[in-house]
Amino acid sequence: MANGFFNVPAPKNEPVKGYAPGSPERRELQAMLKQLKQEEKDIPMYIGGEQVRTGNLQRISPPHDHQHTLGHFHLGSAEHVQQAIDAALAARTRWAELPWQERAAIFLKAAELLAGPYRARLNAATMLGQSKNAFQAEIDSACELIDFFRFNVHFMQQIYQQQPESAPGMWNRLEHRPLEGFLFALTPFNFTSIAGNLPTAPAMMGNVVVWKPANTQVYSAQVLMELFQEAGVPDGVINLVYVDGPTAGEVIFKHRDFAGIHFTGSTGVFNNVWKTIGENVATYRTYPRVVGETGGKDFIIAHSSANAKEVSTAISRGAFEFQGQKCSAASRVYIPSNLWDDVRGYLIEDLKSMKMGDVEDFSNFINAVIDEKSFDKLARYIDAAKNDDSVEILVGGGHDKSKGYFIEPTILVAQDPQYVTMCEELFGPVLTLHVYDSQQFEKTLELVDGTSPYALTGAVFAKDRYAVDLATKKLTNAAGNFYINDKPTGAVVGQQPFGGARASGTNDKAGSILNLLRWVSPRTIKETFVPPVDYRYPFLGVDNHEDLNVTGKGGF
Repeated sequence: MANGFFNVPAPKNEPVKGYAPGSPERRELQAMLKQLKQEEKDIPMYIGGEQVRTGNLQRISPPHDHQHTLGHFHLGSAEHVQQAIDAALAARTRWAELPWQERAAIFLKAAELLAGPYRARLNAATMLGQSKNAFQAEIDSACELIDFFRFNVHFMQQIYQQQPESAPGMWNRLEHRPLEGFLFALTPFNFTSIAGNLPTAPAMMGNVVVWKPANTQVYSAQVLMELFQEAGVPDGVINLVYVDGPTAGEVIFKHRDFAGIHFTGSTGVFNNVWKTIGENVATYRTYPRVVGETGGKDFIIAHSSANAKEVSTAISRGAFEFQGQKCSAASRVYIPSNLWDDVRGYLIEDLKSMKMGDVEDFSNFINAVIDEKSFDKLARYIDAAKNDDSVEILVGGGHDKSKGYFIEPTILVAQDPQYVTMCEELFGPVLTLHVYDSQQFEKTLELVDGTSPYALTGAVFAKDRYAVDLATKKLTNAAGNFYINDKPTGAVVGQQPFGGARASGTNDKAGSILNLLRWVSPRTIKETFVPPVDYRYPFLGVDNHEDLNVTGKGGF
């Protein structure tokens, strides 16, 4: 048995590679893209270390080229969900009892594997399966996930080091136990790093997990599972199933050993999850931990003192990187009237220069939205705006799904700050902008705070520090991640812990110690070295000078 207080390697954020023309990382990624496109993957579920194939196949194609087949995955049923739960519970005791440094070593190895031999493969899978350009894949599926592994191990060590004080003659200890039961990780399509973090953060703390990714992310999820296996995650600790949400929920949320959910997805789905858990709460062995990051209607507000070019660049990047399919993407913007002419010109110039197309052409800034359902929803909003006299389409407005699900980056200018696309989450490359009277900044801040039920990210641009201070105060509850003179996207693990409140989730801050604390159940242990042998406390003693007749009155 090892004896020692172990310090894990100090975490550092993984450097982002540039993929410039002629660079070795560009050549490696292009070769991997070519290789993967020539293969057709047969993707199984992973339950208790077994590859499970059902023969009920679902086709996977790139969103930017839906005629091409990347492979097929095997759809599961309620029976497979139950098998995954059984496998997780069978692995639970041994995994929970494994020394924490051994668990740490597994995920530190995963970080090194991803930084090296898995980097190009996972990036290419993310590009093809989720239609991300090379840079968006690099900051997501490589760098952010590497950071999650390294920083979460560091946070795990900090948690275990937190110990109470001890009075003389005793020793107080604090254990951070894994939760009693299994956890459910329900992950979205848009970030491979989130799909990797949601099952591994609880697993790192000794928990066992049933993991269901979005069907539109299965292609890269399978690469993640292979990464976990090579890093040494034992069989049954993380079980990967492909089933529809209601099927998974029917089994999981009625199981006595359900101990919690780690979720990223829509607010509507999360509300239903919470309701279902509440209805079944008497069933569970313990109160489940419910952790979720949900929707957003993220904002940028500029003050009259702001720099117009800085504002426009933040809009161009913050609204249209990865086609606006980020929970943090700028979706509504408030521009003061004195800056509007300049901002308008810069935005038109930016958007007209954005190329759109296949991810294999590295000159394309815009790629496809994730699927036909998303495309049709966005197209309806755009077409409705075209027929509304109160809305101007400043730039964009085109859409075509003949080859891929392409929506032009589009900016709507709404006279009404309560226009539907200023309020509802669209999750695509459609931004709505409202021009306000530059003398009405404080009133507009109140509008920003009250327009949306969400509170995920937001940004203020101003040179005037009084304006910055006012916005920071007025918008205290409007965004869990608030940016000053920066776009509202791009949170970095260990630097800007991510999460929002209101209808945007439980704000448990992925990428911080706060999130890992949700996956442990503390136990306090007090040991007394020399226990007392007499029940009497000192105050019961009799002073020789006291009046015994008085103190003795009453007797029995």
